[in-house]
Amino acid sequence: MFLVVATYSVGSMAQDHPKLILTQEGVKEIRAKMGNLPILDKTLATIKEEVDTAIEQGIDVPVPKDYSGGYTHETHKRNYRLMQKAGILYQLLDDYTYAVYVHEMLKAYADLYPNLPIHPKERSYARGKLFWQCLNDSNWLVYASQAYDCIYDYLSKKERKHLEKNLFRPFADFISIKNPQFFNRIHNHSTWGNVAVGMIALVMEDDALLERALYGIKDVELNTGTKDNDGGFIIEEGKEAGFYANLDEPFSPDGYYTEGPYYQRYAMYPFLIFAQALQNVKPELKVFEYNNNVLVKSVYALLDLSDMDGDFFPINDGQKGMSYYNTSLVNAVDVAYYYGNKDPKLLDIAQKQGTVVLNDAGLSVAKGLKNNQQLPYVKKSIDLRDGPNGEEGGISVLRKDKLELVFKYTAQGLSHGHYDKLSYSFYENGDEVVQDYGLARFVNIEQKGGGNYLKENKTWAKQTVAHNTLVQDQTSHFGAKYEVGSKNHSEHYLFNIEDPKIQVVSGIEKNAYPGTKMHRTMAIIQDTGWQKPIVLDVLQVESDRAHQYDLPFYYLGQLMTLNVPYKAEDTLRPLGGDFGYQHIYKEGSAQLTDDNLKFSWMANNKFYTLTSLATAKDSLIMGRVGASDPEFNLRRDPVLIHRKNDRSNTMYASVLESHGTYSPVTELAVNATSNIKKLYKLYEQDGYWAVGIETVDGRTTVFVFSTLNNTSDKYHSINIEGRELKWKGPFTLINLN
Repeated sequence: MFLVVATYSVGSMAQDHPKLILTQEGVKEIRAKMGNLPILDKTLATIKEEVDTAIEQGIDVPVPKDYSGGYTHETHKRNYRLMQKAGILYQLLDDYTYAVYVHEMLKAYADLYPNLPIHPKERSYARGKLFWQCLNDSNWLVYASQAYDCIYDYLSKKERKHLEKNLFRPFADFISIKNPQFFNRIHNHSTWGNVAVGMIALVMEDDALLERALYGIKDVELNTGTKDNDGGFIIEEGKEAGFYANLDEPFSPDGYYTEGPYYQRYAMYPFLIFAQALQNVKPELKVFEYNNNVLVKSVYALLDLSDMDGDFFPINDGQKGMSYYNTSLVNAVDVAYYYGNKDPKLLDIAQKQGTVVLNDAGLSVAKGLKNNQQLPYVKKSIDLRDGPNGEEGGISVLRKDKLELVFKYTAQGLSHGHYDKLSYSFYENGDEVVQDYGLARFVNIEQKGGGNYLKENKTWAKQTVAHNTLVQDQTSHFGAKYEVGSKNHSEHYLFNIEDPKIQVVSGIEKNAYPGTKMHRTMAIIQDTGWQKPIVLDVLQVESDRAHQYDLPFYYLGQLMTLNVPYKAEDTLRPLGGDFGYQHIYKEGSAQLTDDNLKFSWMANNKFYTLTSLATAKDSLIMGRVGASDPEFNLRRDPVLIHRKNDRSNTMYASVLESHGTYSPVTELAVNATSNIKKLYKLYEQDGYWAVGIETVDGRTTVFVFSTLNNTSDKYHSINIEGRELKWKGPFTLINLN
């Protein structure tokens, strides 16, 4: 897991340019193939049109003053992207117009930067100069380095010296030496910083800078325990720093990135762009083989953590709608194809993306598509471990017949993690049905908090009650304290997809609440007579004393029916004062009975029903997000909360059905009612539980589970109401008819 520094030597880097992302060989072949590779030609034409328009408009390098989404922020962001694209066009089209444009813009920055103060906005723990945080400054340098590499040989020695003395070296020193709290940590922020310094080091052939990028700043003293703006520790004792350390720590052996897919997508660009550069300039480092090919594995992990439409599941601080159509993933797919084993399934994703990167990797993909070598990329059920050694829980996705169940039992996920152990979300045909709220932020929209995280991200989105998992005594897991949550993770118990008709995932959480153990098991079950597979959800709770337990259910859509009388509130009030409850209005309530709670709703012209075990001591709260939110930062989404009072040990069990459609054109509803007559608990003792599902047509199915032995070769036997049940393995499905 840990890097031995002495293993690698920086060595000589003297080569002709371009050499980072584009190579001389690549430039030669792309020029030769122009007009014969449709996807590459399309990409080139699109970029040329964009850059030509920008050149006509002239260069604007304003004095920085804005947050994300503001004019100066977006202008500098646009500039670095334009420079990179113009540099590529210079190489591929051999047109000096583009080299002149890049040079003039870099000169403008070299004139501005030496006397530029710290950015006037004071929110960040590491303020930048061009941008309000060093993170965005690092973005700038990652892209500008590529542009500089492309025009390097066009410039005179004197011109290069001017740019390096007044811009690139002080820029690299500022985001590293002058901001070690940003540069010397394990985080996507630092990855960008490490890569920015490393990329410009490779262009300038500066061994000292490259060493700093790979291994961090040496002999720097930073206070442990201080936190960043998101509440995460900046420096943790005993942690390494630099690019390799950021490859070691956040990635699991399966390629899962502990911050979740939204931030993995963001971090993959610097990881892979620098890996390409290192592979081209210093192939002896064999960076793509590092940690058992973890970089290529991570691309597959990202693709598999997207829904049927390619949108990433909003784990932790994730914005909904981010997808593998993002430019970072275009680069990632092309790189994984070129530096992996040229997997033809990746060509399927590239074809959907409809564009490639204009370099050696993109050329390889374009040739594969031209030759019709693509094969379908079929997303299957997966279990991805979390933690550098794969021992810190994980995340599972069960897939069956356009249904996708996401079960999260990960580690904290650094500062972007949420307090939602054993939570889940549910999708059908790419549509969110049971949601994870995601982040509370309007990304790059200046009118809302400068485009940054809103205070509701901490008071609502990160809190446990904002997720589909257990809340004890109206407090969040770990008390919503990062210093506690970051030291703990859930435990893997079972992931079994051997029989595609019965896919099961199970996880255990022992530390979210002192003295309380949660064990949640979820299954997608397809059986004879079901219109579609059903989702079984069983959550066992054991505690050393009595508590109030809440299990929220964040459905999306319109309520159809509820099988118990309920009362709507005349006056809306928050459910509580802290841990997210202050943001939920109580819209209605119901007292439950010793039977089943049945709740049906419609979403996306489909019908769904939740059937849950209930007792006369239980209650139901019908709520809506948006209380204590004077600026209307939160979506007004509905929630059901199943509450159990004064319990120490208890079980929640439910079945989720998708069962029918409605056509607004024909105005016909088909299969609009539930197929379940009754859900009941048959057994819960001696490390086993069993639930029965009786359908309206008289069939009864029993699911039996062992909570103490998850081995596949263990034989089990229990007696239920005079009937002996025998099976092999941790679970079984038995038809009693």
